[in-house]
Amino acid sequence: MIRLNLNTKKNLTIGIMVLAISVFIYAFTTAENETEKQEAEVAALPVEVAQPIYEKITEWDEYTGRFEASSRVEVRARVSGFLEKVNFQDGEHVKKGQVLFVIDQRPYRIALDEAKANYAQALASLKTAQDNFERVESLRETGALSIEEYDRRKQALVHAEASIQLAQAKVDNAKLNLEFTEVKAPISGLVSRDRVNGGNLVDGGSANSTLLTTIVATSPIHFYFTGSESDYLRYVRLARSGERGEARSEALPVFIKLLDEDEFVHEATLDFVDNEIDNNSGTIESRAVLENKDHLLEPGMYGKARLVGSAEHKALMVPDEIIGTNQSIRFIYALSDDNQVVSKAVTLGPLHSNGLRIVREGISPDDRVIVNNIQKIRPGMVVNPSQVAIQGEVNNLTTVAQVD
Repeated sequence: MIRLNLNTKKNLTIGIMVLAISVFIYAFTTAENETEKQEAEVAALPVEVAQPIYEKITEWDEYTGRFEASSRVEVRARVSGFLEKVNFQDGEHVKKGQVLFVIDQRPYRIALDEAKANYAQALASLKTAQDNFERVESLRETGALSIEEYDRRKQALVHAEASIQLAQAKVDNAKLNLEFTEVKAPISGLVSRDRVNGGNLVDGGSANSTLLTTIVATSPIHFYFTGSESDYLRYVRLARSGERGEARSEALPVFIKLLDEDEFVHEATLDFVDNEIDNNSGTIESRAVLENKDHLLEPGMYGKARLVGSAEHKALMVPDEIIGTNQSIRFIYALSDDNQVVSKAVTLGPLHSNGLRIVREGISPDDRVIVNNIQKIRPGMVVNPSQVAIQGEVNNLTTVAQVD
């Protein structure tokens, strides 16, 4: 039987303690190494980088506006009476001069006949006055007629001539009123519904005349939009320096898209700029005119207009989706030479096309900007980049090279 003395027991206890401490230190060191390894793997997140597009462009400004008819007329009665007939179908295309409504003509025919009869009476009175005056005119030379009688017959002739003119005016007025019983289209265009059905009495010839219908001319059609005072000043200065056409004298191109369209497919020309800045809004109104032969465009529709906002110049552009926001600061993530993520504050311009945003300041054409995994990276992180080329939107990136 083996016996252990006190010193042997003490040494064994110390040995076990040293072994436990060594195991603990080894485990801790291994865990720390695994953590560092995991952090290294996270730091090496793969990202795609691309150089900004740098090419000559013409900037475009966009404005929201509304379509209006090139001509719009409220058709109202010019004489009062019983509405006898409606001669059109609601919503059809009518031509200028087409009879739309007929008001009962019988009272106006009677009035015309009465005016003609009065004219005939006045004509007979004129004939009598002329005969009486001719008889006394020869007697005046012989002195057989008093001056008073001569003047009386002369005045009667003048009165008869005036009566003829009055009677003729009444005939003309009666003819005009009879003509107004046929309410005709003053312009060609699309007619609305009949606001008053046949069989109703209508009031005419006053500011409160009955509204019968409306007609709008929609080919060509107008598009109205407003721009700010600063935009107006910029356009004027560009025109004076020869970098842009004069808005009031040149037919500048305008491109319009509708609410359900992605592209500006409707071509128009700028034909009007208002003569003053609105005191309340600080804006100025402009108008574009475009053909509408297929009648797709209707008055009252909204649209967005795009027109030239600058001369041709070279500009940097990046996809709008990669631009971040930190309160009022806009930034773009880029890579340093050692593949570390850096944040660059940028000054932005307007959207150009295909989702590309113009960058005024903050980056250079040689910068490598990060175009994916934007939410997973932060400044100072080391990443594993692969080079791509920007074609338009972020989803349209083409890989051209692999960077080690």
